[in-house]
Parts: sequence; structure tokens; C-alpha cells
Amino acid sequence: MRILSHEIPSAVGQTVTVAGWVHRRRRLAAVSFLILRDRSGLSQIVVKGSQEQLDELSEETVVQVTGTVAANPQAPGGAEIVDPVIEPLTEPAATPPIELWRPTVGAGLPVVLDNAPVALRHPVVRAGWEIAAAALHGFREALSSQDFTEIQTPKIVGTATESGANVFALDYFGGPAYLAQSPQFYKQQMVGVFERVFEVGPVFRAEPHDTVRHLAEYVSLDAEFGFITDHRDVLVMLRSAVAGMLQAVGERAGGALERLGVELPEIPVDVPVLHFSEALKIAGADPDEPDLAPADERAIGEWALREHGSDFVAVEGYPMVKRPFYTHPQPSDPRWSNSFDLLFRGVELVTGGQRLHRYSDYVAALAARGESADAPAYSSYLQAFKHGMPPHGGFAIGLERFVARLTGAENVREVTLFPRDLHRLTP
Repeated sequence: MRILSHEIPSAVGQTVTVAGWVHRRRRLAAVSFLILRDRSGLSQIVVKGSQEQLDELSEETVVQVTGTVAANPQAPGGAEIVDPVIEPLTEPAATPPIELWRPTVGAGLPVVLDNAPVALRHPVVRAGWEIAAAALHGFREALSSQDFTEIQTPKIVGTATESGANVFALDYFGGPAYLAQSPQFYKQQMVGVFERVFEVGPVFRAEPHDTVRHLAEYVSLDAEFGFITDHRDVLVMLRSAVAGMLQAVGERAGGALERLGVELPEIPVDVPVLHFSEALKIAGADPDEPDLAPADERAIGEWALREHGSDFVAVEGYPMVKRPFYTHPQPSDPRWSNSFDLLFRGVELVTGGQRLHRYSDYVAALAARGESADAPAYSSYLQAFKHGMPPHGGFAIGLERFVARLTGAENVREVTLFPRDLHRLTP
């Protein structure tokens, strides 16, 4: 039976079988070493005598090795396999486009992305997705433990309602359709069914951004729940979700964090909160600005770290003119919204807030935009509100941006398996 590399130190004196990729070969005068890589790490195999077989085992060839485990403080984990029988499971592998055995990645990002199916085998390159996978687990666990139901909603939709023209159009059996920009409408409707829902899935944005923080397709972690008082309840739930994600990363991706030299931050129990108007003052921005520029976000992040020792800060009360029509206005001053952005290390990570829940409010909000609640784009969405919906709200986290900020990646593509942007549709 096959064991993994990390199990070898506990099997000293036993005959074991390991399998994986030839990571590296080291030849000395009287003995050679084959370093094998599997999903758990590296193991060392000692090869004595003839070197012919080792010469045929090029790096990345898949092999199975059976031998005896012996203690050796110099070997990975303090043990190695001796007297091996090596069985190739594939023909000799072609030379990889990057040297996977080196501790650091010697190639630039374009080379890594062009050769992603192989480059991702490098322990440093794959570390980003190990962290992402752990974060996904933590998100699901945090919300499931609070009685949320996981849902999956359509990614092909019949109308484009958010962000206007920035959608990918499809030919759907001869008719128009679009890739969903978010599950927003569906997750709101499902509050009327399950009260608390979340979804993990791709979203698509046909926005002509060519920056280090934007993708045309990314993984969105969405949540929506009912019977709230206002957007502050949403912020509390978001804080719980992010704390769960960070905890899971620490528990499940410790090796990846170590490879990248990352220390986990803590999210405060009480996240610092600024009103949008205060945030503009801190950033030194024009008080009439309707949104925060990237430089403003950085300034606010620096303020939060300096004044509160926090990598996280929430900005609430964005102007209603910059929020979607379904956003609930601030009751005391309808110029502002009951919504927020959560900034993580000076970059917007999450948008969330309270939604409208009365059908009459939707009719009025759409009329103010010169649109009708009876239009095809809204009629099916608003069915739920005609038949009673509780006060509710939610949020959405961009997974790749979360991992990029956590790891300090300069470009979100560094932590995306197969990024899609203005210029990349393969691999």
C-alpha cells in the first residue's frame, strides 16, 4: 500500500511504497539520491551501484518506489528509503518549462501563467491555491455553523441588470443570454426560502480593466441572510466568516504559509468603522467624491493600522448614487446608504450591506432610474418581494483578492489557477 512522503519518518525499519514525481536527482561518487515529490512533500531515496536507471528517470517522470525506511537526520523529515526498487509509471518526462526543484521560482509571471499546468507543480506557485482551498473550507464551515444553507444559482442568465453593458453575451439556442455578474438576485430570493444562504461560485465581469487587481472571472464567496436590523448585522456576520477563513488557513495551509513567508493577521472582534465622509477626510480627498480611489483606500488602510493596529477597516455609508438600486438608504439621511466596503491592507475586499425588502420600495427605486418593476429584467426577481421578504442583507468576498492581500502578491494572477483577463483565455 502506498504511503505519502510525510508518513515516512514514522515507518523506520519498515518496507514501504511511495509514488510521485522525480523532483531532483543528485549524483555522488559512490551513491546517488532521488528526491521524490508527492502531494504531501518530498522524500529521499538512496540509490547505490549502477546509475543507468537513474539517468533514464528525467525530472517529472512519475515513479513508484518500494524500499526500506532508514533513519537519517540529514534527510527530509529525518528518514529516507534505502535498497529501493524503482518502477517508472510513465515514459521519461520532457524537460519542464521552469526548474521545479529550485526553492524559488526563477521565471517571470507571464512564463508561469503560459505554462500553468506544469508551473503549478512548483511548491511555491501552488501555495497560493493551497491557501485559497483552506479559505474556502473556512468560509463554508463558518457559515454552515450558523445555520446557513449552501446554494448554487445559474451562471447563464436572461437579462443584464448589474453594471449595464459590462457583461459577457452568449448565444443561447438562438436567443440572447449573459454570464452572471453575481448571484445577487438569486441569493436574495433564497432568503425567502431558507432565511440564511451562501454560495461559492464563479462570477464574470466584462470590464475593460487591465490592472493587477482585476480579473474577468473570479470566485465569489456570497452570503445573504434575513431578519437583520441594518448593515451592521451584516458586518458582524462578515467578520465571523473572515475569522473562520483565517483560522482554516492557519490550520490547513501552514506549509503553504511557511513557503511564502506569510504570517496570518487577526481580524478584530470589533472591526474599526468609518463613515464614508470621514474616510474622505482621512484620505485627503475631495468631500464631493462619490467613491474611494485606490490611493484613498491605501491611506485609510494605513490609518487603521496606525490608529487601531488593524489590517481591516470598514467604510460605511457610501453615497446612494454609487450603490445598486436594491441598496437600503440610511434612514436618517437618504443620501447615504446602509452599505459598507471592508478594506484589507488598504484594498477593497468586500462589499456588503442592507437591501430593500418592501416591494413598494423597489417600484420607487426603479422608477427613479426611469425603469419599471414590470420589465423582464426585474419581474421574476421581484416575485419574492411581492409575497413577503424580511429585512435582509449580505456580502460578497473575492477569493483571489483575499489570497493576494493575505500573501502580499503584487498581482492577483499570481494566486489564480488559470486567470482570465483582457489578454488571456488559455491555458
